[in-house]
Amino acid sequence: MILLRPWWLAALLPVVGLAVLVWRRGPEAGGWQAVLSPAMLAGLAALGQLQPAPRWQRLLPWAGAGALALGLSGPALPRGDAPVFAQEDAVVIAMDLSASVVRAGLEDAKAGAAQLMAALPGRPVGLVLYAGEAYVAAAPTADPRVLESLIAVLDADTMPDKASRPADALAQSGKLLAGLKRADLVLVSDGGGVDAAAEAEAQRLERAGVRIHALSVAGDPPADAAALARIAAQGVVPAAEAGRVAAALRRSSMGDDPALRALRYRDLGPWIAALALLPLLIRFRRQA
Repeated sequence: MILLRPWWLAALLPVVGLAVLVWRRGPEAGGWQAVLSPAMLAGLAALGQLQPAPRWQRLLPWAGAGALALGLSGPALPRGDAPVFAQEDAVVIAMDLSASVVRAGLEDAKAGAAQLMAALPGRPVGLVLYAGEAYVAAAPTADPRVLESLIAVLDADTMPDKASRPADALAQSGKLLAGLKRADLVLVSDGGGVDAAAEAEAQRLERAGVRIHALSVAGDPPADAAALARIAAQGVVPAAEAGRVAAALRRSSMGDDPALRALRYRDLGPWIAALALLPLLIRFRRQA
C-alpha cells in the first residue's frame, strides 16, 4: 500500500492534539459546567437533573476528522490490471564477457540481466556485449523475448577475444542512448578493465544525462570490484540483488501525471473518508 497524497497526514497532528484537550476537560452538561462547581454538577447529576454526555461522545467529531484526513492522504493499492504504456526512454544493458567473468560469473551475469528485463515492462531495453571490443547485440526493444533468447545462449565462445575494455562498451551504449530525454545504462561486470578511458567515457555519458548503474559479478582472477563505483554514479549492487536496480529503473516519466495515476493505483481514500460519516451520524441521533 502507498499514499498518493501523504502530506495530508500532517492534519492528524492538530486533530489528535485537540482530541486530547477535549478528553481532559470535565464532563459536558449543556454549558452548565462553565458556571457550576464540579461538586454541584455531580449533585445535580445524582438527582437526575443533569445528564452529562458520555465522555466518548466528545471524541466522535475528532474521530471523523481523523478518518477524513486518512482518506485525503490517498491510501492506494497497485492495480493488477493496470495497462502498460510504451515509453520513449530506454535502458541499455552492457554485459562483460571477458575471460575472468566467463570463468566465474557468467551465470550470475545472465540471471541478473534477465531479472532486469523482466522488471521493465513497456520500457525499451537494448543489449551490448563486450570483452576486448564492444558489439551491439540488440537495439532497444520493448519485446523482452528478443533479449531473453540472446542472453540464454551466451557462453564462453560468444566473444572472439577475452580482454576487457569497458570504455568501448560505454561508447557503444552512448550511441544507442543518444538523443533520449531519459536514459539508463546498466553495466554487468566484475570491474576488470576500468581505466582512465572508461572513467572519461562515463563522465561524458553522465553529462549527457545518462544514468549509469552497475551489477557486480565474480571474476577469476578476482578483479577490482571497487573500480565499478568509479564509473557507476548511480551505485553498484551484486547481480543477485538486481531487483534493487530494477526498482530504480521502473521510474516512469508518466508517473506523476494525475490523470494516469488512477490507472495504476486503486485509491481507497474515498472509502476511508466515508467512515467519517459514522461518528457524525451518532452525534445527530435524536431521543424521544
